[in-house]
Amino acid sequence: MLGWAFRDPNAIGTEVSFNAGKSKDMTMSSDPLASPEPPFDGPSDGPSDAPAAAPPALPESAVTFTKAAAMWGALVAGFVILIILLIFIAQNTESTRFTFLGWHWSLPLGVAILFAAVAGGLLTVAVGAVRIFQLRRAAKKNLKAGLEGPT
Repeated sequence: MLGWAFRDPNAIGTEVSFNAGKSKDMTMSSDPLASPEPPFDGPSDGPSDAPAAAPPALPESAVTFTKAAAMWGALVAGFVILIILLIFIAQNTESTRFTFLGWHWSLPLGVAILFAAVAGGLLTVAVGAVRIFQLRRAAKKNLKAGLEGPT
């Protein structure tokens, strides 16, 4: 059993002690005279016929997934991808020769892959913007037709 005692030299008759003995139910006692055994509950006549109490149900959290949480998650994922990409670029600095439609140039491999990733992202944004424009135009048309009513 571990323990310690502290006596304040400025106070007369003051002593603080701690007993680190743990009982079977894993509770700690700060009483220096405490026994590490749990208290005796009395004789047992065998297994109890009383049904075991069900543990209390945990309350459902009132906090739901929010757009701000999604934004933070996306930012963290974006920064992780950016760090991985920067490490890739730093490790692939050897110059490579490229040819496209008669053009010839030389770039470090990491930079060329970065350009390809940026071009793919811009293409995805452009296609998404066109689709959003189409959906908004269709929604306005349907709203205008609904407000005018059947003729």
